[in-house]
Amino acid sequence: MQMNQSVAERRIADLGMDDLPLVQIRPVPHQISPDWFKKYRDLVREFAMSLNDSIQELAFMNLPSDDFIDLITGRRIPENLSVRFRTPLVWGGQMEIDNMFMCMTFPHSYNMDRFIIEQSGNDAIWMPNPAKKIYLPAHMMNGGDGGNATSDRLSQLAAQIASSRGME
Repeated sequence: MQMNQSVAERRIADLGMDDLPLVQIRPVPHQISPDWFKKYRDLVREFAMSLNDSIQELAFMNLPSDDFIDLITGRRIPENLSVRFRTPLVWGGQMEIDNMFMCMTFPHSYNMDRFIIEQSGNDAIWMPNPAKKIYLPAHMMNGGDGGNATSDRLSQLAAQIASSRGME
């Protein structure tokens, strides 16, 4: 069944992501180069290192300090985090940081996959397209009245890393 925008928005809300922007694409199969995975790994590392501008979102993910440092230095992606393409490569998406975003694997990436698979065979597909590099539902972005110690701590760590990279 082809979805219109209101049906797509209702379905993504049913999956617990009512604030997730969607964009409609027409999936046209594209050939992917055989070395795509090596390029992808390198791009994921570059993407992770570009997350210095996403400290607030990272803070609300409640990552342990070691995982946070590993992530923003590009060493590794912590467990239960996924890097996704806004437009998949097989449908004409580009191997670029601007075509990527990060979210929690469960439940968000899992539910995004369900949402996309439900549209299989349609002429047009509604794809998740968060405004920022990291998708967290709005209900996870609320700090307490007294501030957020995790956010403060991770902001300090990020500032130290940025300073050491000469990125102040």
